[in-house]
Amino acid sequence: MATELGKFLRKLRIDADEILLDMANKLGVAPSFLSSVENGKKRMPSAWNARICELYALNDAQKAEFERAIANTETQIVLSFDNSSDANRELAVAFAREYQGLTPEQIEAMRRIMRGGK
Repeated sequence: MATELGKFLRKLRIDADEILLDMANKLGVAPSFLSSVENGKKRMPSAWNARICELYALNDAQKAEFERAIANTETQIVLSFDNSSDANRELAVAFAREYQGLTPEQIEAMRRIMRGGK
């Protein structure tokens, strides 16, 4: 069953007049892996975020749609604390403990901060 991310990727390649093999080649993966990502059986590698935006010259609206599709498809996030400061670790753990209780206003304020105040 295609995920929201899978539907976005499929539409993107169809709009670019590409088949699964074409996009897989551009991303340097096997078509079966890309298919698994589209169908929600595998997680999309985080390196694809910037790569897809670059390869398909996504405009701001498409980038926002892509980010929403990723966020609405992910069921868990894995963080690596290698080379992280104690402050970064503490922030990540505090956020993990409290994120479900955030108000819509707090969420929007955090989004603005994460986007550099934009």
